[in-house]
Amino acid sequence: MTAARPPSLGLRHAALRVRDLAAAEDFFVRVLGYEVAWRPDPGNVYLRRHEDDVALHRVDAPVGPGVLDHLGLFVPRAEDVDAWEKHLDACGARVVARPQTHRDGARSLYVEGPEGIRVQVLHHPAAIGPR
Repeated sequence: MTAARPPSLGLRHAALRVRDLAAAEDFFVRVLGYEVAWRPDPGNVYLRRHEDDVALHRVDAPVGPGVLDHLGLFVPRAEDVDAWEKHLDACGARVVARPQTHRDGARSLYVEGPEGIRVQVLHHPAAIGPR
């Protein structure tokens, strides 16, 4: 039996690979009501609507079998990312990127599930707000 899972706030983040970043951003902002939260460079934009978070990553090559880059499981505290790492290791899961703190202050890791599905365990203070 596996120990109890660390806390999470649910799957509230999706990262998509798009060829036309401007068109994708327009759709999410104008049509769906998202707001630009951060534009770190010309090839990436992060959007937010209520408690949802969407990242759009521009790609030049064909997208392949789908546009999904990864899903994000939000966690309430930065140290929860590290607790998830221990849990995933204990479960024998394939952690493909160990915990790190990003340039925007977020902390995350990546785990790969069946069929190459990647899940980012993510603490992002600006996206989840005060708790």
